[in-house]
Amino acid sequence: MFPMVTGFMNYGQQTVRAARYIGQSFMITLSQANRFPVTIQYPYEKLITSERFRGRIHFEFDKCIACEVCVRVCPIDLPVVDWKSETDIRKKRLLNYSIDFGICIFCGNCVEYCPTNCLSMTEEYELATYDRHDLNYNQIALGRLPMSVIDDFTIRTVLNSSQRKNG
Repeated sequence: MFPMVTGFMNYGQQTVRAARYIGQSFMITLSQANRFPVTIQYPYEKLITSERFRGRIHFEFDKCIACEVCVRVCPIDLPVVDWKSETDIRKKRLLNYSIDFGICIFCGNCVEYCPTNCLSMTEEYELATYDRHDLNYNQIALGRLPMSVIDDFTIRTVLNSSQRKNG
């Protein structure tokens, strides 16, 4: 008789323990229900990038002195600088400047070491394309200023998760 009673007691204890675990997991699920969703609807809502975000590189053709420091500090020797030596004024004249963003690792060394500050990082991160050759930007495409996410009235910007919770 005792083995049968102890068997029922063990079964009862296991049932109570299982119910407690189910209750705890249900409470965790309910506590998550009060939170705002983390998912953003990308094309219509965009996160505002941080101040130190390293996006597409902006190039100012007039400031460049064709010193090629950007090429020397680049870990993959990426910027292509074409220049011609002007013998009468003993200076280099920049002919072409291009960066292939399909290869660029966005390390920011070129921007940091540029002596004339003709390179800068923008907040533009939408560089997706169907053809990889479209990611090779010349000085005209690099000189184009991107539209700021804050100024774009067609989308709703999401500042960060702490402001969404309080708002």
